[in-house]
Amino acid sequence: MSMKRILIVDDSPTMRRMILASLRDLKDIAFDEAENGLEAIEQLAISPVHLMVLDLNMPDMHGLEVVEFVRSHQAYRAIPIIVLTTRGDEASRSAALEAGAAAYLTKPFLPNVLCGRVRELLNGES
Repeated sequence: MSMKRILIVDDSPTMRRMILASLRDLKDIAFDEAENGLEAIEQLAISPVHLMVLDLNMPDMHGLEVVEFVRSHQAYRAIPIIVLTTRGDEASRSAALEAGAAAYLTKPFLPNVLCGRVRELLNGES
């Protein structure tokens, strides 16, 4: 099995570290980081990504715009996206899922829940 890549997109370095720490036990995974949506799109163009963990509230480009960009490009369309955000309202959740997010989790998050969803999505389960 080849190495899978996860792109973690959050403008908070502390939150990126927390996400990385939560996923450190996953095997055969490489991690890339981006601090905003534009950087995330650049990362997609540089190397293949198998899953994205994405915040919504970021400078330059909102997370929802990133989801819409990914879903509108054939090369990236199949990448599962887990939205991980402080926005717990139903409107934000619905908008993200309708735009094409595979999962929607809120901060603060439980590391085992995030890890479980990542494992499911990487294994093709929904």
